[in-house]
Amino acid sequence: MAGHVVDTREYVSVLRSVAEEGKVVSMLIVGSSMSPFLCHNRDYIYFTKSDREPRRGDMVFYQRDSGQYVMHRVYKKKREGYYMVGDAQTQIEGPLRRDQIFARIIKVKRKGKIIEPGDFWWEFFEHVWIRIVPVRRGIERAYAALKRLGK
Repeated sequence: MAGHVVDTREYVSVLRSVAEEGKVVSMLIVGSSMSPFLCHNRDYIYFTKSDREPRRGDMVFYQRDSGQYVMHRVYKKKREGYYMVGDAQTQIEGPLRRDQIFARIIKVKRKGKIIEPGDFWWEFFEHVWIRIVPVRRGIERAYAALKRLGK
């Protein structure tokens, strides 16, 4: 039997309405903008309606004016809005309006293991990785070179 193909925007729209009711929703990660923390077609996010204002380092779900749904981190908040960045990115997006942000990620399943606030990798990406955006590319290149040397 062939699988049913669902439009991503339609699918996330349904999950969004469930999350806005205060329920926790899980979703498989699609895309690579949140690597190395979260990987495409491997890891899951768990999200719900945010119980507070988004702050630096939070992973949030938002909808661009184009209608596209995106899950990235809050890089900073200014008077004109929120600025976002994926863990694999160095280009900052924004400003976004508060009404575009509809959910906060409260835990993830990474490599089959639940990771929540307080866990090492959660805290590292939320508090350290978010602060080194300009040098991320250099760190990733150095890490890849070290891995090649080790083989």
